[in-house]
Amino acid sequence: MANIEVKVPELSESISEATLLQWKKQPGAAVVADEILVEVETDKVVLDVPAPKSGVLAEVLAPGGASVTSGQVIARIAEGPVEGAAESGGAPAKASAAPPAAPATAPPIAMPAAARVLEEAGIAPDTVAGTGKGGRITKADALAAAQAPSPTAAGAGEARVAAVPQQRAPTIPAAPQPDFAAPIDPAALGNNRLEQRVPMSRLRQRVAERLVQSQATAAILTTFNEVNMQPVIELRNRHKERFEKEHGVKLGFMSFFVKAAVHALKRFPIVNASIDGSDIVYHGYFDVGIAVGSPRGLVVPVLRDADVQTFSEIERRIGDFGRRAGEGKLAIEELTGGTFTISNGGVFGSMLSTPIINPPQSAILGVHATKDRPVAENGQVVIRPMNYLALSYDHRIIDGREAVLFLVAIKEALEDPGRLLLEM
Repeated sequence: MANIEVKVPELSESISEATLLQWKKQPGAAVVADEILVEVETDKVVLDVPAPKSGVLAEVLAPGGASVTSGQVIARIAEGPVEGAAESGGAPAKASAAPPAAPATAPPIAMPAAARVLEEAGIAPDTVAGTGKGGRITKADALAAAQAPSPTAAGAGEARVAAVPQQRAPTIPAAPQPDFAAPIDPAALGNNRLEQRVPMSRLRQRVAERLVQSQATAAILTTFNEVNMQPVIELRNRHKERFEKEHGVKLGFMSFFVKAAVHALKRFPIVNASIDGSDIVYHGYFDVGIAVGSPRGLVVPVLRDADVQTFSEIERRIGDFGRRAGEGKLAIEELTGGTFTISNGGVFGSMLSTPIINPPQSAILGVHATKDRPVAENGQVVIRPMNYLALSYDHRIIDGREAVLFLVAIKEALEDPGRLLLEM
């Protein structure tokens, strides 16, 4: 049998090395083509390493936790039929012990990553047409099925809600998995004074490095304003059921913040600019990063061309970002670039913060929790759902006037959502 090399996927030019996570198969185990053997963690994403051919995992050349580089050979597969191979290592079993061949009407095989997507979306594999080898359901097939509008609008909405990371507990890998480990449970310690030392993941190291870089190289200043969210809430309540029936996705608040931010960026292009050496680079496009918390740390997937995205497209893509961030399955190209960032700490209950700029961008919008507060209107004290907005900006190229007026433009757009439709 021919030996097939298993290699580390091609990494982007900005990534010099990565870390192997725990192997899902041991030497001697049967593997199927496209089955995930191991995951590779970079400082941006986690990449799947599938089996290039079916056969038996002959040897593992790099253990879990090892540092690897792009294209490095990390294992070898003895190509051949998988029937009779041991399930969890060891010598192949006798041919007589092989299970009978599956009938022609057997349900399609979903690859591991695809199976997770389908399970979370509540979709039966036998309802999805696979485009992979031998009719296997790939992750792309599963994502397409999960995002497709369902004949029953309410059911489609429920399926998508189930896929949001906040709705399911993160899976904590067992030691010595190097990406992150379960923290000590204080309740189980009693009076013992124990400590736990866990290596930082590559993602956490990179986030720390970039945040320190931002603080050290940019002249960061933060300005605040408050916005009455009642017009947006009333508009959303009036149309959310029909919106979900028409588009198969729930109408949230983030799409309004994205639209309002793009509206303001068009009026104040300097906020959408960046510094390159002694030059100011003005961007003629609006790629908005959406800060997302995940079990592995903070990631910022980018919503490309946000100015031409509809409300439903924005909601669908943000929901997809959130789900795949929880799985560590965002692609490298989805985490690079971006001209402006929105960080929504309000989903965790944050009332006020000073967000840190994501370099090389020049500004970031912080959105916080909406709470009922007494405010003065026309000489009367009334209760309104108020949200505090924060804009951190690089004072090297953005003056206070532009920063304040930019935030006012967002406030005006949210307090009169018709401006977003009329582009006023």
